[in-house]
Amino acid sequence: MREPLPGDLAIWFFIAAELAVFGVLFAAYAFARRAEPGLFAAGQAQLPLGIALANTLALLTSSFAVARAVESVRADRARACARWLGAALALGLGFVALKLVEFDRDAAHGFSLSRNLFDMFYLSLTVFHFMHVLMGMLILGFVAIKAARGGYSARAHAGVESAASYWHMVDLLWIVLFALVYLLH
Repeated sequence: MREPLPGDLAIWFFIAAELAVFGVLFAAYAFARRAEPGLFAAGQAQLPLGIALANTLALLTSSFAVARAVESVRADRARACARWLGAALALGLGFVALKLVEFDRDAAHGFSLSRNLFDMFYLSLTVFHFMHVLMGMLILGFVAIKAARGGYSARAHAGVESAASYWHMVDLLWIVLFALVYLLH
């Protein structure tokens, strides 16, 4: 028999909608890049690959922590779940801090939504993703507090699984964004 999806069904409808929106944005980016390869190559050359790589490692590690949180709550260790979620939040905060440094750097280098097509896509995609990270951190924070207070157990932990599913979606979107915007030439 097939295992049900983790978490609440509603989160999966939300995740599907978010993936569809990002999918359209990624496709539009790819078409625009194909039409203006020189512009996009020049724009990519200005991006700080080191910061983007550090952000990738932060999100990948935070997803590991979230997976451990789910594993912990399934083993009826709600406090350990809360600690793992705290670790994921700390890594998310690291992502946010580095992204703010990158946005500040971008502004200093003249990046703007109206400068050119590359800037418009780069800033739109990264700011939109950034907002998803912030929302994910808010969700993880509420779930961590509830877990620390004993609000989840091995039998009742759909909230943890829903939060984890959302966070993994945010991570997946970043991996695609990182490859598409920072790496592929």
